[in-house]
Amino acid sequence: MTIRAGIGLNNGVMNKTEINVAPEFLNALGAVVGAANVITDPEALVDYGHDEFSLREIACEPGAVVKPASTEETAAVLRLAASWGIPITPRGGGTGLCGGCVPAPGGLVLSLERMNRVVEIDTANQVAVVEAGVRLGEFARAAEEAGLYFPPHPGDESAMMGGLIATNAGGSRAVKYGVIRNYVRGLDVVLAGGDVLRLGGKYVKSSAGYNLTHLFIGSEGTLGIITRAVIQLMVKPPHTRSLVIPFDDLAPALEAVPRMLNRGIVPMAVEFMERDVLALAEEHLDRRWPSKLGTTHLLVILDAPSAGEMERVSEAVAEVCLEGGALDVFVADTPARQENVLAIRSKMYEAVKALTVEILDICLPRAEVAAHVERVRELAVELDIWLPTFGHAGDGNIHTHIMTARIRDGRIVPMAEGEWEPKAEQVREALFCDCRERCGVVSGEHGIGLVKKPYLYLAAGDRQIGLMKGIKSVFDPGGLLNPGKIFD
Repeated sequence: MTIRAGIGLNNGVMNKTEINVAPEFLNALGAVVGAANVITDPEALVDYGHDEFSLREIACEPGAVVKPASTEETAAVLRLAASWGIPITPRGGGTGLCGGCVPAPGGLVLSLERMNRVVEIDTANQVAVVEAGVRLGEFARAAEEAGLYFPPHPGDESAMMGGLIATNAGGSRAVKYGVIRNYVRGLDVVLAGGDVLRLGGKYVKSSAGYNLTHLFIGSEGTLGIITRAVIQLMVKPPHTRSLVIPFDDLAPALEAVPRMLNRGIVPMAVEFMERDVLALAEEHLDRRWPSKLGTTHLLVILDAPSAGEMERVSEAVAEVCLEGGALDVFVADTPARQENVLAIRSKMYEAVKALTVEILDICLPRAEVAAHVERVRELAVELDIWLPTFGHAGDGNIHTHIMTARIRDGRIVPMAEGEWEPKAEQVREALFCDCRERCGVVSGEHGIGLVKKPYLYLAAGDRQIGLMKGIKSVFDPGGLLNPGKIFD
């Protein structure tokens, strides 16, 4: 199988012809949002030209940044942009990993940072109403202060709710609680011409025509700009516990996951990781992981409504894993021990970030994960490149890190750009093809953006992409909303 095109560097992923943002247009924007909320300073614009994808060659500076404070101001901005033919890229926290909020060169970035209110926590209906610029950490705390809980809690706590919805963010808890899509009950969305849709609401069911709410979830700002959302909340189970379970090898560790689920055990999260990356995270944080046994570890996170149920489920997990060859089961049953293991797991990326080219987020049927990770290991040997891999074993979402280094005698040895760059492209091609052969998708939670655009056809196929383009043309006939993302 041949990949049609790689992302490469400076490969024309976006039209490099700069848009002319005229002074008259900027003055009109200032009349809508206030002159102080229209940014044109070149140094300030740099920060709005990229997300967290490591290769800054894909970055493009906008002609201006506008910061509306409401749905109404957002609608007025979009009407102005449409009348001038100016492309707009919505931006949340900028924490994405695939170039999803990189603007059209010289176009307009619409930053949602001023729309940062938790409007309401409705305890009777167990929902929250939030503006798109509310950060995940702030939202989670507001829910907990009201005695409720936002179960999926995906990604970086500085990510904004609008961006999480626009990418259908997932996270480690998807195995039990699902992804963002499962919690969005309603949306306010501004269309390309400035019209406002108010979709869904505080109710749970709807069979009233096409579900446009779900169409916008995961659309990456290409169909409309999300400004407000109604989010389902829950009551938090009172008991949580983390189990660290080492194995001698990858296969038995991953094979334990479907066995758990087939016995009716549904953990909140099941993460897999290997000792080499754990050691780096320990060093990075100056903390200690509970076990140095084996080569592959499972981190199984449980929640339960009672202490008795927690004991029962913990024993059931231990039984399944020990039957499958686990070397031991370490229980983090105090807040301090749980915080320690979760801190190390959450900082694993930080420990390898400096040498990371890209984080893949392939998602596979759970039973295919072990074979796919073996293919990763084979490629690491064939291409002589370091490919640390860890991720969400419970939902099949695998994060292989393509690195600018190799391993020599247990040491990390950096490579020159001319050496790692072609290897990185070979890794992408091989793993995305392996993903398709295993009936997976090229993105489980990060989105497509610019970076994965050449590979979307491996997950969707030409017919589906054609339908997506048709939907795009209905909602954004001028092609002004986040142009160049997902597909051309």
